[in-house]
Amino acid sequence: MKMRCAAIDDEPLALKQIVGYIERTPFLEPAAAWPGAVEAVGELAYREIDLLFVDIDMPGLSGLDFVRSLPVAPMVVFTTAYSEYAVEGFRLDATDYLLKPIGYPDFVRAAERAWRRFRQVATARDMGHSGHGADGVHGSYEGLAPSDRPDRIFVKSEYRTVPVEVAAISHIESMGEYMRIHVVGKAHPITTLGSIRSMAERLPAADFMRVHRSHIVNLRRMAAVERGVIITADGTRIPVGEQYREEFRGYMERNTFSK
Repeated sequence: MKMRCAAIDDEPLALKQIVGYIERTPFLEPAAAWPGAVEAVGELAYREIDLLFVDIDMPGLSGLDFVRSLPVAPMVVFTTAYSEYAVEGFRLDATDYLLKPIGYPDFVRAAERAWRRFRQVATARDMGHSGHGADGVHGSYEGLAPSDRPDRIFVKSEYRTVPVEVAAISHIESMGEYMRIHVVGKAHPITTLGSIRSMAERLPAADFMRVHRSHIVNLRRMAAVERGVIITADGTRIPVGEQYREEFRGYMERNTFSK
């Protein structure tokens, strides 16, 4: 198991150095490299990236603004020649911050920090999939006919167990070992401990689809689909991940009217 990495830097030598460091590190896998944030905007949504190394000070679109614009951001390590950006970087929940010129030992320390997070999330997902994790969801829809599936599920949120109307779920996003369940008509999502894989197995497949490593959408609640990005009723933009694209494309082809 490796982390798929991408790098963004407008300085060719700096970009080449980061890519070389990624290739040199056993638990990292190079997946993409772009000479600027503008070039990455249209492509990142189509790639499964676990860790992003992004320069902050770039023309056209800064690394900070780029990360803020992402509907779903991977783990991020900011790189820059200016230390004053550090505080702002960590406000965006950056995994780490590397000051140029970047030596390989510093790069490895940042990568190892990301690797620990990555393994923790993977372990939590595996526990949820095996049925031994605290996923906060009771029961399963597997093997049940649609008419036998309950209209609501119960999830543990903070110190309470609360009911959630299945049809009212707009989408679900993974936040590490937690999930946020977005419900139509509620101002704030419901946060619960558990794996998105386990949740996907419990929701009716006719209505819900996992379209990204970090997202499940209610197919009946989509407002639009635009260039591989699902737009929900509240305006949330959810990218369709590479490994889920074929299944989602098939669904759209079967359900799209055309002459």
